Amino acid sequence: MDKKIEKLFDWLDLSTCNFRAVDTICRELDNAGFSELRQEDSWDIIPGSRHYVVKNGSAVFAFIAGTGKAGENGFRIISAHSDSPCFKIKPNAEMVGDGGVVRLNIEKYGGGILYTWFDRPLSMSGRVMVDSGNPLLPDTIVFDLQRPVATIPHLAIHFNRAVNEGNPLSVQKDMLPVIGYFGKDEIEKTMARGGFVKKIVADHIGILPEDIIDYEITLYPFEKASLCGVKGEYFQSGRIDDLSMAFAGLQALLDTADTECEDTRVLAIFDNEETGSGTKQGAHSPILRDMLERVANASSNERDAFFRAVARSFMISADDAHAWHPNYNEKYDPTNHPVIGGGPAVKINSNCKYMTDAQGAAVFRNLCRKAGVECQVFVNHSDVAGGSTLGNILTGQLDLRGVDMGNPIWAMHSARETAGVFDHLDAIKVFSAFF
Repeated sequence: MDKKIEKLFDWLDLSTCNFRAVDTICRELDNAGFSELRQEDSWDIIPGSRHYVVKNGSAVFAFIAGTGKAGENGFRIISAHSDSPCFKIKPNAEMVGDGGVVRLNIEKYGGGILYTWFDRPLSMSGRVMVDSGNPLLPDTIVFDLQRPVATIPHLAIHFNRAVNEGNPLSVQKDMLPVIGYFGKDEIEKTMARGGFVKKIVADHIGILPEDIIDYEITLYPFEKASLCGVKGEYFQSGRIDDLSMAFAGLQALLDTADTECEDTRVLAIFDNEETGSGTKQGAHSPILRDMLERVANASSNERDAFFRAVARSFMISADDAHAWHPNYNEKYDPTNHPVIGGGPAVKINSNCKYMTDAQGAAVFRNLCRKAGVECQVFVNHSDVAGGSTLGNILTGQLDLRGVDMGNPIWAMHSARETAGVFDHLDAIKVFSAFF
């Protein structure tokens, strides 16, 4: 197996939620000589220096300051996102049933394919807030149980003979995970101390359940990333959309970090793309614009340096694309449907759901040629409404040139998606050529 695919699998397995994904990225940046900057501090940025900014623990923005003057040189930006569709555990989640069976009250995050979550071993990861002594700044502990503690059992076919003819699902009824069965005394004692969720997490972290003030906890399938296909040409994992693109960008930034560049190279990993990006750590926020302006100001005394730099900039908005599915040819555009193994795909929409225009597409095609990589095109079937992604959202904050692209994958938003090994390696090559 290629070493970069091995590394991708390690990163995917570690990144079981948005907070863990950012922790994984930050660890790699630290190892590569990047230093963290905080928004509340003054920044001292010198040409060629390496830094990153974390927002909310779930978004991260890394950059290598250009060696040229800000007003005369631009930003080379790759953007992606850290979040994926999943289930999140509600407060006061425990629901006790017959025989002491305990289920958890959960909420759907994003637009996942619900039935793919049935009958899988599920674990928990996320963050808990504990007292720091300052009520305005509680401490954060990011955790991952790394063991299966729940499952969402499907109803037997004997009770729903029409299950294979279509099966509408209610998140509130059908998708509640079971964590086990317990005796009456154990239930009473555990609930008196905050409930089973807090106890499970507190025992793992090594604190008391009462210490947990609040939490954001995600359920995730406890299954490792793996190769698939006769020749190992595919790989499968949860959260490929969009962590595969985030990690391709990270790999490219690390691979080219020692190469001098007059432009400032930026890796922007936002959160909450799956719910519309309308948060302080999402693409609708001013976080990236503010950071770029501070970087430009730090390297130039000219009042208009930032605006001139933006005018010279380009962004690759990287979010996975829909691969042609051999069983559903009728769902795809007849002449613009990327295949797994055919290379990265430019994403085009005439109603401006993507930021791609002819100029942006031409830039990306030229980068692919430079990297020796094939380039594909994704356009929706004209009778099928498409979604949007980071690119056109970010142009509401920054009037950038750019392109929306992504690697083609199957089963987007499933609990377990499928992508192409060589497509991932090709994306790294293109991103490296860009950086």
